Amino acid sequence: MTARQSAAPGSAPRNAAVSSLVPARMDRLPWARFHWMVVVGLGVSWILDGIEIQLISASGYKESLGMSSAEVGLAGTIYLMGQVVGALVFGRLTDRWGRKRLFITTLAIYLIASGIAGFAWTPWFLYLWRFVAGMGIGGEYAAINSAIDELIPARYRGRVDIAINGTYWGGAMIGAVGSVFLLDHSLVPEDLGWRIAFFIGPILGLAIIYLRRFIPESPRWMVTHGMEEEAERIVDGIEASVREQGKPLPPVDPRRAMSIIPEDSVSYAQLVDVFFRQYPSRTFLGVTMMVTQSFLYNAIFFTYALVLQNFYHLDPSQTALYFFPFAAGNLIGPLLLGPLFDTVGRRRMIFGTYLLAGTVLLASAILFRQGVLTADTHTVFWCVSFFFASAGASSAYLTVSEIFPLEVRAQAISYFFAVAQVVGSTGPLLFGWLVGEGTEREPLFWGYVLGSVVMMFGGVVALIYGVDAEGKGLEEIAEPLTKADRDRGAGEEAAETI
Repeated sequence: MTARQSAAPGSAPRNAAVSSLVPARMDRLPWARFHWMVVVGLGVSWILDGIEIQLISASGYKESLGMSSAEVGLAGTIYLMGQVVGALVFGRLTDRWGRKRLFITTLAIYLIASGIAGFAWTPWFLYLWRFVAGMGIGGEYAAINSAIDELIPARYRGRVDIAINGTYWGGAMIGAVGSVFLLDHSLVPEDLGWRIAFFIGPILGLAIIYLRRFIPESPRWMVTHGMEEEAERIVDGIEASVREQGKPLPPVDPRRAMSIIPEDSVSYAQLVDVFFRQYPSRTFLGVTMMVTQSFLYNAIFFTYALVLQNFYHLDPSQTALYFFPFAAGNLIGPLLLGPLFDTVGRRRMIFGTYLLAGTVLLASAILFRQGVLTADTHTVFWCVSFFFASAGASSAYLTVSEIFPLEVRAQAISYFFAVAQVVGSTGPLLFGWLVGEGTEREPLFWGYVLGSVVMMFGGVVALIYGVDAEGKGLEEIAEPLTKADRDRGAGEEAAETI
């Protein structure tokens, strides 16, 4: 790491250690209005992404822009690739420049790009701005998960993070409802409806970007970057607002103070050292969880309409109706199961949700092969499976964001997310091929078996290599790289014995 070359006002001198109780003070806060502001202001990112994906899937612009089905599919791929690039670029900047600067910037990029895409007159223009919008949302994943985990008290962190990630499906439902009306040519002209649909996300985002102005920078990040005094002032303000609400604050044990040597950034060589020498099993855990849930989700979500049409002979307008119970199961799962990740525990809940999701999917595969399912009963199985899978998938983001040191948190999220997106993108291709024309059930049966086994494997990995992070401060789970007395060679063993 490179030491800061100069000390800004309110910052620590170069190479000078500072003793801070900021993390302990943040974790002992009761739930207050400040935390609701964080949830609403930052959690909207997943709603926006859900809206975007649903609008792309609806493809109301196909006829207006004279696009083929392949070109419509390419628009979705370009958006997803934009997410990968945005995560990689803005993830590193989030660790270097701060959470607030990036969660404002990435949302602004999304707002502008999505709005401009609504004025597309040719496919290449749409591709360009869908890629840029994807970059904004991809950057949001890294910046927002980092900020949420660092601002929410330890005892609430699991349920909040999982619930927020699960709201993606609420956004998808909003997008679907909007598409039903805006893409109905009897209500809205064909060339106008899809353009209005593209403005749904930006309109919501304008209100949120205003709210985000009042969300402070992560005090934890500030301490590691030499801004201890400013971090203390932010925590003082939060505590004052909590007291104004009549909520008592317990004293903080001074022995929980952490000595930090502020430094600027982490080099790529040091990043590799963190992932592959200090925390190799956590890296394996994070990649496995992200990849397995991404493969299952992309495989099922992007082909469920084909299954309903080719095997159950529903027309496209009917398949749209089946999306809502599917999305509802995905939304309700994280909301109901999220608190258990803080009480029953991370390791057991991750194992349980991954295993149950895979088991239900496997049962549906066997019944599908035997031809005893209908469109309704198959959808019920999907709803139950993804009730558990959605909570498990959300916990993948939670896990990656809390098991690595603060200085590389956003980059860990961005790199693992990028790997998961690339691998997960093979799911729709494979399952689309297995669905075929709907004449043979055997190939898709084995595809479902593969998906269930992949998900179960992720659960077993979590059971073996998972970290019991429930109720623990982030600094207990993984010591900051800037901690003055940190044993740099201890890695995972030291982290587990704090």
